[in-house]
Amino acid sequence: MNLEVREGTDPPAGRIGSSDVVAVGVPVMSRPEGLRPAVGEDALNALPDALLPDLLEQVSSRQDFTAKVGQTALLSDGAVSPPGPDIVLVGIGPEVNLAGDRGTEALRRAAAAFVRAVGHGSTAAFVLPPPRLIDSDRTGEAVAVGGMLGAYRFDRHKSHDVDRGLSTLVLHASESDRTGEAARGARRGARIAESVAFARDLVNEPPSSLTPERLADAVVARFQGVPGVTVDVWDEDRITAERLGGLLGVARGSSRPPRLVRIEYRPSDPLEPNGRAPHIALVGKGITFDSGGLSLKSASGMETMKTDMAGAAAVFGAVDAAAALGARLRVTAIAPLTENMPGGSAIKPGDVLVTRNGKTIEVLNTDAEGRLVLADALSLAAELDPDAIVDLATLTGAAVVALGKEIAGLFGNDDDLARLVQAAGSRAGEANWLLPLPEDYRSHIDSDVADMRNIGRAGQAGAIAAAMLLREFVGDSPWVHLDIAGPARAEDTSRYLAKGGTGFGVRTLIALMGSEEAIGALIRHQD
Repeated sequence: MNLEVREGTDPPAGRIGSSDVVAVGVPVMSRPEGLRPAVGEDALNALPDALLPDLLEQVSSRQDFTAKVGQTALLSDGAVSPPGPDIVLVGIGPEVNLAGDRGTEALRRAAAAFVRAVGHGSTAAFVLPPPRLIDSDRTGEAVAVGGMLGAYRFDRHKSHDVDRGLSTLVLHASESDRTGEAARGARRGARIAESVAFARDLVNEPPSSLTPERLADAVVARFQGVPGVTVDVWDEDRITAERLGGLLGVARGSSRPPRLVRIEYRPSDPLEPNGRAPHIALVGKGITFDSGGLSLKSASGMETMKTDMAGAAAVFGAVDAAAALGARLRVTAIAPLTENMPGGSAIKPGDVLVTRNGKTIEVLNTDAEGRLVLADALSLAAELDPDAIVDLATLTGAAVVALGKEIAGLFGNDDDLARLVQAAGSRAGEANWLLPLPEDYRSHIDSDVADMRNIGRAGQAGAIAAAMLLREFVGDSPWVHLDIAGPARAEDTSRYLAKGGTGFGVRTLIALMGSEEAIGALIRHQD
């Protein structure tokens, strides 16, 4: 779907009679005294009389429309004169909730609901709320992200023609908007949505079509010729030479050789108050298919295990957006890629692996493999002495038990960095929740024969035990771990999510790397 922005000199009235516009979306908010269109006076004057308060209430009552976030209602033909495109009311919730992150998330959901309600056609227009309700730059970005992600479909493997949906979404900014802010925000939002879609495509691809080698090739192709970005792919020989024992151990059961992808992004216009740009390392788990190894999953448990590389996909998508948007800090992304299969050479419960930093791990459950490959990747990241490390992984079912399918578990060894990642997730509309790493729980991963074991105590604090193990490999670097086992995949199409891979984490990382507060904190860490 294409995106256009038309500002105040071309209000919705200028398009209502045009043959290519099939629908106009009007955000509606609720107040104690009733429903009101959340648009500027200029836009309101250009829209049908049916949007006057009394008539709006009548139309809304007939369709049980209460302006709940994402709720839509179609104004009947008789309510619109002269005839023109459909007018679709789109709820954005109570006016008192529109300030801050809740308001921008409401707009994302509303834009997606509008795009889906329209269904298909050439062009539809969405009227942006005025700056007095939500800042213009955040408004444009939120509607662009929500609308474009709401239109996302993964259909490359369908043999028949599919409905491509809406071709163009036009965002109409109010005349009272600050010049260009809505347009700049919309362009940024569209580019972020493109990177999220890239991550979703990787997650949704069938596992035999996206082996470790093919995933590495896809990343190389994506970044070919992108200014400031270099990609290095380590093959099995290089991985062996670099002593990545955790990655090699997990890969032993598969006939497909492992890969490690390392991406460097160096900005053309870095912030360098201390003579060097702040440096963040991103680490993503890339298990392209997880059978559980010899600790074999059930048949139903394997159905969605192509999703187990969603952490790596999020990292790749985040670098993709950072380079396109000109992030002003240095980024290194590291992703270990392998299948976890029960072949004749597979690691066995009781085996001990020697990781990159020399620490040893007793493998008691081969289905707890993500932490084994991340041990090596985090060790490599720590050797770079970055100002921060953030890893993302579909790591534990225990995180889903604790937080459900929509909230990521957040762990870390640095309170300031954890707070910044939490705030970035809130701005992006990707919820996370801070969980503890109590020192007394380190005993949960004690081993009789090695430095640690790869599982904790049965039925107890599984997500914490996994994070405890990861912490052993980050050294003194400030570090945050996001367990995205729940939100990496949507079970149904809702809001701006499509069933399948969600691209969760891309928007959080972009919000983090684009935050002046976060970059300033990294610069202070250099001191």
